[in-house]
Amino acid sequence: MWFVCKLRSKLKTGFTTMRISIPFVIKIGVLILSVLACLAQTAFADYPDKAIKLVVPFSPGGGTDSIARSLAVGMSQILGQSVIVDNKPGAGTIIGTDTVAKSPADGYTLLVATFAHAVNSSLIAKLPFDTEKAFSPIVMVARGPNVLVVRSDSSLKSVRDLVDFSKANPAKLSYASQGNGTSAHLAGVMFEYTAQVKLTHVPYRGAGPAMTDLLGGQVDMMFATAAAVAPHIASGKLRALGVTSAERSPAMKSIPAISETVHGYVVESWYGLFAPTGTPPGIISKLNAAAKQAAQTADFRGKLEPEGLMVSVGTPQELDLYVKREEDRWRKIVKENNIKLD
Repeated sequence: MWFVCKLRSKLKTGFTTMRISIPFVIKIGVLILSVLACLAQTAFADYPDKAIKLVVPFSPGGGTDSIARSLAVGMSQILGQSVIVDNKPGAGTIIGTDTVAKSPADGYTLLVATFAHAVNSSLIAKLPFDTEKAFSPIVMVARGPNVLVVRSDSSLKSVRDLVDFSKANPAKLSYASQGNGTSAHLAGVMFEYTAQVKLTHVPYRGAGPAMTDLLGGQVDMMFATAAAVAPHIASGKLRALGVTSAERSPAMKSIPAISETVHGYVVESWYGLFAPTGTPPGIISKLNAAAKQAAQTADFRGKLEPEGLMVSVGTPQELDLYVKREEDRWRKIVKENNIKLD
């Protein structure tokens, strides 16, 4: 308050004498900046003073929704305010993502982003937002692989068998996905690109129908989430050939990494938090710390294990760099293979 009174006094004196010098203007600027800094500091200290929304661009009940709800519980306890999940599915995550892009940059509307966040700009010519400019990174929460599976009666016993057969029989083997441009589809495209083989992609409208046809013998293989395939591997209906991460997953140590045979092959599922661009750094810092702490709890880790995921928290800058690398990598793959959404 002293700053405001001093500012008023200086302005009154300056205009009365009509002699406003350059040093006077500089002093006024310093006073204004000091007032703004004090106000901002107070705002950060009070944050959050109402509920925070985690926008999940998928329907309730899926893997992303489950992870977000577990994270919300932990963050709510740490921040002392409700953290609620707001499901906004549709258009390949674009509806929910656009909602956050156009929300106030005040730290109360956040995006739970996934693999799609880094590839949609390559798949869709005109997004309603600029992925690189519309969001401020907060924290990576978790990362992990998908699993390449075949039926248990398949003659393919390993990734080496798959590569050798495909080289001798181009396009004869088929793989299912939940649709063009999805993570399962792009995992197959990356495999073809890295192993220098040709497979036949069979897109479905959803992971459920794709899995049904894999089990029924209509397609030969699928790159699927650990949660989706674990029951079928346990029952003996499916065989896991490899995980798509750079190294073996701690949650599935007995399954080799595809990269052990196809060097350089990496496709990860990941989950991160973003805020609208312009969110104050102090708020970003608070959210980063809260999410990190929540992700280290036993309850949250328990949600990750069935998905074959690992906690992977860091700085906002680390998340930003990771996503930019993913965008560059997938832009090349999408362009060279002329991949388009349905």
